[in-house]
Amino acid sequence: MIYPTARAVFLAAAGGPAALVLGVAFPAYWYVGVGWTLFVFALTVIDAVSGAWPREPVAELGIDNSASIGADVPAQVRVAFPRSAPRTVEVIVELSDLLEAPEGARATIAITEARGQATIHLLAARRGSARLPALWLRWTGPMGLVWKQRRDPCNARVIVTPDVRPVRERGAHLFLRSAMHGLIAQLDRGDGAEFESLADFQAGMDRRAIDWKQSARHSKLLAKEYRTERNNNVVFALDAGRTMCEPLDGVPRMDRAVSAALLAAYVALKLGDRVSLFGFDAKPRIASGAVSGARSFGLIQRLAAELDYSTEETNYTLALTTLGGRLNRRSLIVVFTEFSDPTSAELMLRAATRLLDRHLVLFVVLDDEELGDITAAEPETADDVSRAVTAAELLRERRIVTTRLRHAGFHVLETPHNRVGLKLVAYYIDLKRRNLL
Repeated sequence: MIYPTARAVFLAAAGGPAALVLGVAFPAYWYVGVGWTLFVFALTVIDAVSGAWPREPVAELGIDNSASIGADVPAQVRVAFPRSAPRTVEVIVELSDLLEAPEGARATIAITEARGQATIHLLAARRGSARLPALWLRWTGPMGLVWKQRRDPCNARVIVTPDVRPVRERGAHLFLRSAMHGLIAQLDRGDGAEFESLADFQAGMDRRAIDWKQSARHSKLLAKEYRTERNNNVVFALDAGRTMCEPLDGVPRMDRAVSAALLAAYVALKLGDRVSLFGFDAKPRIASGAVSGARSFGLIQRLAAELDYSTEETNYTLALTTLGGRLNRRSLIVVFTEFSDPTSAELMLRAATRLLDRHLVLFVVLDDEELGDITAAEPETADDVSRAVTAAELLRERRIVTTRLRHAGFHVLETPHNRVGLKLVAYYIDLKRRNLL
């Protein structure tokens, strides 16, 4: 595509006032104005046919094929001209909705020896498969009177995966710190604990652990030692409904939940438990079977990346009933959700209560710091008072729901979004140490 620049338009338009003045002062020379316009048009045509044609340059877009959410994604744009290269070239990258350009998706490339390159920094804002449909190139002719523009379809794809940096940075440390909970013999027998061995009874041991038959046989007090049970089922149920797509500090709630679930799944797999993933909104979206072993973490990560955002309302009854029907043994069910209103919370409570007969259910709720800030801020206008009252009412409704959950027998973890992964792992380890799984 070739079209005139602002310079050409300005030069052509400048001939109008000059022709008007010349026509009034010297009527016989009125045609000079028309001649000026034709002269500018001729220069524009010459500029259009000079230099490189739009089809001549070779453009390449280099970008990583995967990135974690919130990470910087540099896009390298390289341009080469076979002949008559301009001094600069403007490039624009067409972006997917999953990618953002904090500094803009445009760059100006300085051409040296018929070649040039530039880097456009993109930000992976949301999970999914982000496509970059095309790359736009634009440069001016030698006289700067025309733009020469081209659109190159490139169809580059960047898979935006869940943020696994906490797993890499903290997973190994958390595992080493907590692994001993599964190896050290437990002194008190809890529900679901496995018998380990007999040992001499010592002060501080639970008297209920004494094996009286074996003590009589050996003429000394012997106590049973137990170890934490392994091979437990841990299910991470992720709500992908409308309320979980709201941002917290610039990142959707669901992405923060996915990162925390992956961190806890990594530790659980390392400790010998079986992990499965379940995603739902208006209906179940993904459901993996139970997997074990650290090598299975890649499968859990890929399934979590496929859980897309949704604008539909969450159907807790269908989702939790379906999940309960899939489980054939006692499991720890970790539900990541957000209580949007008392009605949906009531439906969720009724559906989840059916799971308590066989399973241990833990609800993970992210604190909404924005509501707390609005409530604590000193009001200056009537609108501030209205917002503060609304925020306080939302917080009150959330406290009512969490209190009802605890009274019904559920475990509830309320935590800031920046510590949800660590808090969840600590809570899971505590449940495992107490033999509640």
